[in-house]
Amino acid sequence: MQVVRQCSASASRAAGGFLRNPTDMSLLPSRRGATCSRDLSSSESGPLSSRKCGVQKSGEWTSAAHMSIASLSVARGLFTQQMETLTHDSLIRRAVSVVTDSSSTFLSQTTLALIDALTHYSKAVHTRIAVQRRYLASVGKLTSSEEDSHKQAINAMRAEVTYRLEECKRFESSWINAVNLCKMAAEAANTSGAEQASITVRTNIQVAQSQVEEARRVSADAEKKLAETKVEEIQRMAEYAASFDDEEHEVHEAYLRED
Repeated sequence: MQVVRQCSASASRAAGGFLRNPTDMSLLPSRRGATCSRDLSSSESGPLSSRKCGVQKSGEWTSAAHMSIASLSVARGLFTQQMETLTHDSLIRRAVSVVTDSSSTFLSQTTLALIDALTHYSKAVHTRIAVQRRYLASVGKLTSSEEDSHKQAINAMRAEVTYRLEECKRFESSWINAVNLCKMAAEAANTSGAEQASITVRTNIQVAQSQVEEARRVSADAEKKLAETKVEEIQRMAEYAASFDDEEHEVHEAYLRED
């Protein structure tokens, strides 16, 4: 109870102090009005802010739309300018570039095929040389079955060499056509003003010719060795036949002496 009385007395003194000061009384309405205005502003801030945000977003969308329209206008202008610059000469140069690229691809593929064929041909020739020399080294020392086996191996390698040679001729024909086509494409590019495309094609021709020339040199060396082996075969078979004839002659003389 004593605590309640002390709290009531403190409240009465505070109220009396406010009432005794007239200036404080005059400030009460204004404070209430300020409080009310703050309440109103706080209560209305939600809908109004949302309206302002909506207006702001609508403005941003409008601005973005204007920017898109402006971008389309610029793109249309550039496209129109590009269409105006597509003259007959420029279109011909573009077409020539396509032709040079295609002919270079054709040349590259035929060059690879021809080099591969020449390589396989050279290997087949060397294999035939090795088989034939083994046979020549053992002439007169083989049984009939072993000799037949060696001859079958030689015939098989002859067929392989013939097949590889025909393959080289077939790919060489395609390669020559590719070289001629590239030459015409380079000339057309030079005439139409596409100098860089013409230079590129001519460089590709030179590289392809050098690579094919190297493969041809290797195959030519193999053919030279094969020719030498054929000469050795002729000489060896002649020597073998002569020795066989000498043996027969000696046998015949011994038979006569016995008689």
